[in-house]
Amino acid sequence: MRSLRILLADLALVSFALVASSVLRENLEFSSDHLVALIPYGLLTIAAAAIVLPLSGVTRAVWRYSSPQNYRDIVTAVVAIVAGASVLTFVANRLDGVSRALPLLQALITITLMIGARIASRLWHARRSPGDWQQDVIVPTAESVLLVGLNELAELYLHCITRYARDRVRVVGLLDAQAPRGQSLLSHRVLGTPEQVADVVRTLEVHGVVITRIVLAVPLRELSVQAREALFALEAANAIPLEFLDQKIASERPNREAPRSGKAPETRAQTYAFSAMSGEGLASSPYRTIKRSLDIFLAALLLVMMAPLMGVVALITIMDVGFPVLFWQQRPGLGAQPFKVFKFRTMAAAHDALGRRRHESQRVSAVGNVLRRTRVDELPQLISILTGDMSFVGPRPLLPVDQPADYSARLLVRPGLTGWAQIKGGRAISPADKAALDVWYVKNMSFMLDVKIMLGTVPMILFGEKIESDAIAQAWRELEKSRA
Repeated sequence: MRSLRILLADLALVSFALVASSVLRENLEFSSDHLVALIPYGLLTIAAAAIVLPLSGVTRAVWRYSSPQNYRDIVTAVVAIVAGASVLTFVANRLDGVSRALPLLQALITITLMIGARIASRLWHARRSPGDWQQDVIVPTAESVLLVGLNELAELYLHCITRYARDRVRVVGLLDAQAPRGQSLLSHRVLGTPEQVADVVRTLEVHGVVITRIVLAVPLRELSVQAREALFALEAANAIPLEFLDQKIASERPNREAPRSGKAPETRAQTYAFSAMSGEGLASSPYRTIKRSLDIFLAALLLVMMAPLMGVVALITIMDVGFPVLFWQQRPGLGAQPFKVFKFRTMAAAHDALGRRRHESQRVSAVGNVLRRTRVDELPQLISILTGDMSFVGPRPLLPVDQPADYSARLLVRPGLTGWAQIKGGRAISPADKAALDVWYVKNMSFMLDVKIMLGTVPMILFGEKIESDAIAQAWRELEKSRA
């Protein structure tokens, strides 16, 4: 029923976009004759949308939980809808009465409306929900789970997790022997086959996701011998427990004496250096609302302005290191909630065409070095700013394993594209100094400070990072004072 409601809402947006693009194309002059001429194209557009949207998985993703991956699916689906409707109408009546520029304008408006509606829903629900900053900051302890099998039991498990254990368990992907890679079930994508489980786990670890449990929605006897051996070998070598849904659908978290290397500690973190400061006061700060509004406006503006550059960088990336164009890593954001940080790829694959492992120095190309030095590889993070996962200014998001528990106060604000620690030393200073500077920023966050940081980012990009010992010493003094 929910998917049907989402489909009907999307069809309404598609229809509105068609009418709006027609009116704009005719310079706001719209006659009844023109409307009649558009009827065949309009009906074929709606019919194509009714077929493509469910097949693409767009209608399975709840609006308020939308992500950049959903937005990419929308772009692909809309292009398919408009292209299909245009071809069918051309075959039927050679696009009689339809301007050649109309499909392009229609596609742009449809994409804007569908993505905009999802972003608006996400922002509205985020505003209604109590902020995570009003509670003690928790270093993320949710288990990252791989689900084996694509069947009714897997769907039931995903529904149960979504409803009852969203904060404890995150299903990062599915493994299935029959379903093609990229297919999804309730917005969870197939990452490979059960035989490839070891490769999938290693790839996820590169992206900052450490698998802590593998759940099987299919009986063990239905898996191939190779798949069973791969699962048992992974359980023995990496201490990743296997859980069988036919025996236990919603199990408690496994009890281990010591976490694996790379797993976030399962303890409540200290909000270090915030004893004299109310998290609730920070949440209700007028500047927080103003800052978010500025983030949305500037991110939308820069995405439009930088779109040609991003397109060129994407083409260069394809020619330089191949597909995929983007690289992502999961990192803790506001309130320690995980999100994906996207960058343009600057490194080649770990293995060459013959399967030989490349040395790290061989993986970063000359083009990749330029993208990194100029920070152009971070332009995709403008989308994360627009969706609310990031801000222009704030502590840089760290990998979960690198997030210091004693400095979790840095998680009381959205992570930033640039920050106080970046312009006062960046990569040239120790993680402890960075954390101290981040906490100092959170305590002193203001409009003028953000402007100062953004202005200071320009010379940092042009001339490199410069250590400012006075700023680091000041941050440590305030940190020690608040701890005393």
